[in-house]
Amino acid sequence: MAESVRSLKHGRASIAAFRGRGHLVSRVRTVAACAASALEATWQHLLRDFHADAVILESDSELCESLEEDYKDVEHLKENIPSHLPQVTVTQSSFKGSGLDPEEPVKVEEPVPTKKPPKEQRIIKEMPFITCDEFNDVPAYMKSRLTYSQINDVIKEINKAIISKYKILHQPKKSMNSLARNLYHRFIDEETKDTKGHYFIVEADIKEFTTLKVDKKFHMLLNILRHCRRLSEVRGGGLTRYVIT
Repeated sequence: MAESVRSLKHGRASIAAFRGRGHLVSRVRTVAACAASALEATWQHLLRDFHADAVILESDSELCESLEEDYKDVEHLKENIPSHLPQVTVTQSSFKGSGLDPEEPVKVEEPVPTKKPPKEQRIIKEMPFITCDEFNDVPAYMKSRLTYSQINDVIKEINKAIISKYKILHQPKKSMNSLARNLYHRFIDEETKDTKGHYFIVEADIKEFTTLKVDKKFHMLLNILRHCRRLSEVRGGGLTRYVIT
């Protein structure tokens, strides 16, 4: 009987010890889980700090590069100061508080005088060339055997006469030679109230400045140019003036 009681007590003690050991294992697992969680949190915090420091370093690097570029620009400006900066007037009050002697003359570079802009050249109006559509619209009896190229070649020669004439008219009289002066006076005499403000030539200008022959074929070409509204005629004083329209 006594032996049975001792066995029972020993069994209960073993069960109690087993339960205590299980409780200890559970506590160890809990502590380990808490430690792992704390370690994970610490690791995440360290990662955040690392990323923040990386961003700051990158920003500082960009700032350094920007400052370096600004420094280079300042050095470039210092070495390339324009010589045409406005002149600075030095007054007596500017010497107050400075170490300069007001009696000592100050050397100030005089500005380089600017060249006067050249006089604007007058634009001489020229006759526009005939287009293919305009040529096709010219009646056959007017064109006869004249070609598109022949008509525009004549326009080119007429423009040569116009430019030569009005270059003389726009030329200062003091710079004219005797030939140009005689032509100038003829041009002035040929003007009328109807040609005022317009560019025109006469047959004498064609002979003077071009190689065209003033013949029947030439007058046929003038009829085509009138039809295409490239010129008009102003008659008077026994002279026909061909006005560029």
